[in-house]
Amino acid sequence: MGIRVVLATHNAHKIEEFAAIVAATRPDVEVIGYDGPEPVEDGITFRENALIKARAAVAHTGLPALADDSGICVDALGGVPGAFSAYWAGQRKDAVANRELLLDQLRDIPDPRRTAQFVSTIALVVPAVDGSSPIEHVVEGVWPGRLAHAPAGEGGFGYDPVFIPDDQPEAATRTAGEFSADEKNALSHRTRAFAALAPLLAGL
Repeated sequence: MGIRVVLATHNAHKIEEFAAIVAATRPDVEVIGYDGPEPVEDGITFRENALIKARAAVAHTGLPALADDSGICVDALGGVPGAFSAYWAGQRKDAVANRELLLDQLRDIPDPRRTAQFVSTIALVVPAVDGSSPIEHVVEGVWPGRLAHAPAGEGGFGYDPVFIPDDQPEAATRTAGEFSADEKNALSHRTRAFAALAPLLAGL
């Protein structure tokens, strides 16, 4: 019998990407969508926001829940946007505006100093049983690279078109937006985080 786990997001791109990652590594885990209310993500770290979302999904569904909070951390900017990546250009999630603002902030930064990391923090919250406390696990995956000077590629979402991953041939400068879905899922920050999480699902 498979394991059913709620993925606590309404982001269709993230659901598609996450489902592919899970299917490739843990085909016995069935990831189901979440149709409940979105909680206020008022944490200032990936960990805090991932736990907020996973706890809300458990409360709404009564099932174990996974929640990913992720973003890009730019070294020249002291690690931001970080947990504020989705709203970097304002209160409305606007991926194009976010990318444009970030590139403008790095306009005069030379290539050697444009280093950045995609970070994915995944929280797993398992409902309490027989009066016990909920079980909570948090893992992290990091995908290092640097920022391009202009967007390239139509794949992925968010900051993918401006992020050049390190783990490709030395002469290659493709952005994650130019990767195929399979290429990205083999290397991404979410894949790395889920690799750390997968063994924890065995006990469900």
